Amino acid sequence: MPHRTARPARQGTGRDRRGRRRAVAPAAPATSCRHGHPCHIGATSQVNTPTLLIKDADCIATMDDERHEWRQASILIRDHEIAAVGPTATLPPDLLAQATHTIDARGHIIIPGLVNTHHHMFQSLTRAVPAAQNAELFGWLRTLYPMWARLTPEMIHVSTQVAMSELLLSGCTTTSDHLYLYPNGIRLDDSIAAAGEIGMRFHACRGSMSVGESAGGLPPDSLVEREDHILQDSQRVVDTFHDAGRLSMVRIALAPCSPFSVSPTLMKESARLARSCAQGGVRLHTHLAENDHDVAYTREKFNCTPTEYAEMQEWLGDDVWHAHCVKLDDHGIGRFAATHTGVAHCPCSNMRLASGIAPVRTMLNAGVPVGLGVDGSASNDAAHLLGEARQAMLLARVGRSLEPFGCDRGPADMTARDALRLATRGGAQVLGRDDIGQIAPGMAADLAIYDLRALAMAGSAPHDPVASLLMTQPAQTAWTIVHGRIVADHGQITTVALTPLIEQHNRLAFELAQ
Repeated sequence: MPHRTARPARQGTGRDRRGRRRAVAPAAPATSCRHGHPCHIGATSQVNTPTLLIKDADCIATMDDERHEWRQASILIRDHEIAAVGPTATLPPDLLAQATHTIDARGHIIIPGLVNTHHHMFQSLTRAVPAAQNAELFGWLRTLYPMWARLTPEMIHVSTQVAMSELLLSGCTTTSDHLYLYPNGIRLDDSIAAAGEIGMRFHACRGSMSVGESAGGLPPDSLVEREDHILQDSQRVVDTFHDAGRLSMVRIALAPCSPFSVSPTLMKESARLARSCAQGGVRLHTHLAENDHDVAYTREKFNCTPTEYAEMQEWLGDDVWHAHCVKLDDHGIGRFAATHTGVAHCPCSNMRLASGIAPVRTMLNAGVPVGLGVDGSASNDAAHLLGEARQAMLLARVGRSLEPFGCDRGPADMTARDALRLATRGGAQVLGRDDIGQIAPGMAADLAIYDLRALAMAGSAPHDPVASLLMTQPAQTAWTIVHGRIVADHGQITTVALTPLIEQHNRLAFELAQ
């Protein structure tokens, strides 16, 4: 199989901040959101991009169905898609000549853009809060709810861009975000506008909380919404933003927060609303079986297991993914596998909050779709998806070591390539995407390119460049490409100015701390 090709497309021009020729999409036609920020919602897919050749990479780990790992290989990007990939020597010269821009990828490895399946981006404003540093899930939430009650639309916009910048620099090109509280005029529109400006592929989750403390829930009454309003706004968001098309940049999921913060009625009505969408592709997302207290609440309140509760509310199916599932039992794993219900595995958060070790290998062996999530930045407290993949690999191994002589089996419980697959193909499956997560003709031009000559990879890349990404210190990308457009270039985001963004973010975080 010498090379793989697809159809021709449009071209464009541009240079990077160092004066090198590279692919830069012209800005999409912009409108202004209600905060005065330029808004590119829905326009990114219409942006013309250059025909870009990424040439002579030391390794391209395609994660395609055949799991090709090409050496001295190149990729041609045209019209937001992968047009060709393979060893450079086998690609037709006339095909390579179509490129208007070239990246010299010698000394680099290219992988598919990583896929993040669970996040709460607003929480980047409340990292390392002293009172929440040593609490389990419920105590951690009770500590932070009062701070989150003071969030503003500006804070959502800025924190979303900070979180996305972190993800992009780690190699993540597609992310979900679960925004489940809406005080002080906040709308999901605020985070969608931020994503449009930064240029990231986005699955925005319209979260919700409707059961406050006075009704037996965990959140304060000041942070819950009326269920009729939740459903009305969910319909509005779907009608306004959801794009089920191939290579779409914005999709919507409906995401009541958890069994301890919403009613069974809202769970059922949200599921029915999502499945009635004319476009299709509106998915469902929530938290489930995160720790022992979570399971105990479900048993006490509803007299069933978390899986039984989800099934009663019509929340099992190939259009559903649940975050965490640390305490999913064998019956639950069986039901998830039978219904193709997905799981967002969040190893760093589960360790930080002492929730436990999710039975990921058992899930995978049973056929459960599993992707990775960094979770909220107040319970990780980072957003480095390549680092999350490394942590998933290490945690799976130490989890097996808890069994007698588990050390003999642990290293094989999750290999470096298993972890990379979770972060690419696994995440794509969990989000219901067949156009991302691999490098193949016709797939989205979403790529992460890393320098194998970095200090942390010295002595590893010559042996196994793919494993080097997972075994050594998690790296930042040299370039991150989303939808055929370079959005991260050697530590800088090309679509926003990082220094003033970070300064604004820290000022807002300081306001919350007062």
